[in-house]
Parts: sequence; C-alpha cells; structure tokens
Amino acid sequence: MSAVVPAELPTYTRWPIALVRGQGSTVWDEDGKSYLDLYGGHAVCATGHCHPRVVEAIAAQARELMFYSNVVRLPIRTRAAEAILAHAREPLSSVFFANSGTEAVENALRLARRSTGRTDVVTFEGGFHGRTADAMSGAGLAKYRELAKPNVPGHRIVPFNDLEALTAALDDTVAAVLLEPIQSMAGVIAGEPDYLRAVQSACYRSGARLVYDEVQTGFGRTGSFFYAGKQGVVPDLVALAKGIGSGFPMGAVLVSAEIAKGVHAEEYGTTFGGGPLACAAAEATVRVIEEENLLDRVRDGSTRLRNGLRQVGAVREVRGEGYLLGVALDRPAKPMREALLARGILVGGCDLPDTLRLLPPLVLTEEEIDRFLSVFAEVAR
Repeated sequence: MSAVVPAELPTYTRWPIALVRGQGSTVWDEDGKSYLDLYGGHAVCATGHCHPRVVEAIAAQARELMFYSNVVRLPIRTRAAEAILAHAREPLSSVFFANSGTEAVENALRLARRSTGRTDVVTFEGGFHGRTADAMSGAGLAKYRELAKPNVPGHRIVPFNDLEALTAALDDTVAAVLLEPIQSMAGVIAGEPDYLRAVQSACYRSGARLVYDEVQTGFGRTGSFFYAGKQGVVPDLVALAKGIGSGFPMGAVLVSAEIAKGVHAEEYGTTFGGGPLACAAAEATVRVIEEENLLDRVRDGSTRLRNGLRQVGAVREVRGEGYLLGVALDRPAKPMREALLARGILVGGCDLPDTLRLLPPLVLTEEEIDRFLSVFAEVAR
C-alpha cells in the first residue's frame, strides 16, 4: 500500500496547533483556545493581528483596484514609497518594491554588483538572508548553504564582529558586504556599534557597497523605524520585508541616491512587487506605527520585558533590542517553548539550543508583558 501524499508539501516542522483567528497580540485555535503571541508569525505582525486600519486599507483598495503591474503608475504605490522613505536617512532616497525578504536581498546584491561592476559578496557567520539561491549561498549558518548546493560562486563568509577578518576579505572584486545588524536566527547577536561603524569605513575605502538586511530589524522592531542610522551608520542599500505590510506579503529595497542614479528602465523587474494591496497594507502600517506611537511603546515594553526576565533564575542573558530579543537559558530552550505553548504562550526558537526568541507585535501591552513574565517564571522553576 502506497504512502499517503499530503496536500501540502511538508516543508516545516509545525507546532501542534491550527490557528483560525487573530486580534492584536492574541490568536485563537480551531478549538477556541487563545494564545498570547510573542512570536508574531516570525516578526511579521508588526501592528498586531488584523489591525482594523490595515484591514480596512486592504479592503478599500481591493474594492477599487486589486492589481495592476509596474507598467503603469499607481498612486497607492507612490504613497507607500513616500511614507516609507520619510523614515529613511540620507543618502537612502528610493525604494524598489519586491515580494519577500529573500527577493529584497537578491535585488540588493544585484544593485550592488551592477553599480560596482564587481562580483563577490562578503557575509558573516551566523547570518541568514532567505531561501533563494544567492541568499542561501551567503548564509552564515552552514546547514542552509548545504541545502542550497550547488552554491552561487563568489560568497566569502567571515566571523561576525571581527574587523580584522572582514578587512582581510575585502579586495577589488567585492561588490557588497551584506549583514544583519542583529543576527536573529543565530541567537539574536548584535553588531557592536564600533564594529558597524568600522565596517562602513572599510566598505568606503574598498569601494564595496554596504547592505543591511533589515528584514527583521526594520519597521520599528528595535524601537527605531529602521536600524539604518543607528550608530551613525547609513548603508548604501537596505533589504526590508516581514513587518512591512503587517502580514501582507511584501519586500522592498531602500537604495542610495548614488546607486539609484545608475538604474535604467528594464534592468530590474517584478510582476507582483509593489502591487496595490501590498502597498495599501504598507502605507497603513507606517501610519499606525506613527500615529499610535508604537516606537515609544516598543522601547518601554522592551525595558519591562528585559527587567522582568532578568529576575528569573533560569535566564542567563537577554540579548537584542526592542522587540527582537534572545533569551539565553541555563537549560535547553525547546522544552521551555513547548511548556509555554501548553500554557497559551507562543515564542520562537533559533539556531542556539539554549535560546528563545521573542518577536511580538509592536502593540504588545504592559498587561500582556506581565502575563507572559508570570507564566514564564512558573515554567522556568
């Protein structure tokens, strides 16, 4: 008797729940049980689940025009671009809309290669940039490079926060240095401020483009709209996705004025990137972050989370910024994650077996933080 083939290709190890509804920082399963979501669909639900303003923006746009491609100008696309760029620092001046984070990374690398005439890319141990060929070939986590074989040539991977190693890897064939300012999958490991400044200086001297992968750090997650600009470092290119549309699929690349001036029609393209519904979701997401003061809420909430977690004996360290936090434990993280799930709390894991990740919606309340901390302390005993 032949094995039953599932309707969906089994690409993920799934949690033992089936979700049917969400609101704010809470989701419900098909049995009606509620869960406090500190995972956010993997850092995606920036404004919370089904924020009414985002839902209405998508619905209103769907009633008017669900889709037309980039061969025409769309007012909603222009508004979304302007809303996003209002939070970008110079010299970032233009946006290229895509469909996902990995597509944003691939296009950022292509922009870097074409603008420099060079081929190679330097990335970092611990980094993760998506699941397409070029992005996986530059992954600093070896298991992803293995899955992507044969790898795209020209990727050089060096230790993170090691300036000497980076400098040794830079030569006149390197088009881009691609990094996550906070490496999420690696256990929430932040680039040291002096290091990030030195990386920018090294790129400037060598003629390489500096590319920030802000697929996770962007759109308010670290308490500022973008990580680009912190420590005085503004890269040449920024890849965005995850929270950009509060759950509606979208990616984008922020591009410096110098690089943008060299781009000509027909050199880059995408059928669905910058579609009307995605742009409506992105514009609404920006407005919610602005008008509901979510950056202040993230900073205050992060302090409350950190202080509470540090009171729990099982916690060795809390890493990261804002609502991108890695909680290093004195024990394996998976049993803790499963115990929290049983108690109605969703959190994430990572590549480190002793570390949990917290990636909650930016609308997480003080009461929800305190509820999480109480349950966390109980299961950590």
